[in-house]
Amino acid sequence: MDFELGAVQERFADIVWSNEPIASGDLVKICEKELQWKKSTTYTVLRKVCEKGLFKNDDGIVSSLISKEEFYSAKSEQIIEDSYAGSLPAFIAAFISNKKLTAKEADEIQKMINEFKAE
Repeated sequence: MDFELGAVQERFADIVWSNEPIASGDLVKICEKELQWKKSTTYTVLRKVCEKGLFKNDDGIVSSLISKEEFYSAKSEQIIEDSYAGSLPAFIAAFISNKKLTAKEADEIQKMINEFKAE
């Protein structure tokens, strides 16, 4: 699956995820209002995100093949793999290198570590 979405496709995907299942005609109306798109633009972007395996358009009803949470989780894993050689500690170090964690954030992270730590 292709997890690369441009900013425009990502905004469009969020609209679909927030309104699915949705008739394609209603999707056109929402995109016209929220994104100032013409009908042809909506259908072009819909076709592209369907080709990426995110959504399907069955008889004019648009729905997701992967949830928003699953998409962003897989996208995060792909970033870690591509940019940090799959090293979660290297990713976390880069992410927090210019920021101090609050006590609450540190506690939440420690709780996650304890919960998911392999025995």
